[in-house]
Amino acid sequence: MRAIALGRKNHLFVGSEAGGKAAAIAYTLIETAKLNDVDPQAWLADTLARLPDHKITKVGELLPWRWQP
Repeated sequence: MRAIALGRKNHLFVGSEAGGKAAAIAYTLIETAKLNDVDPQAWLADTLARLPDHKITKVGELLPWRWQP
């Protein structure tokens, strides 16, 4: 969480409301992965690669606390 606090002033104006929402989603995904002792970069890369062919009913398998590389 410290990285977010340090960049708070820098992120005050992210360009638009949509940009702020996108940044909030990205930060949430990254911090959730960190809290679950998962490498955020590996998890996001693998999840984004699997997503197009993954069944919508099994999206829960891709969450950081259930993810298996």
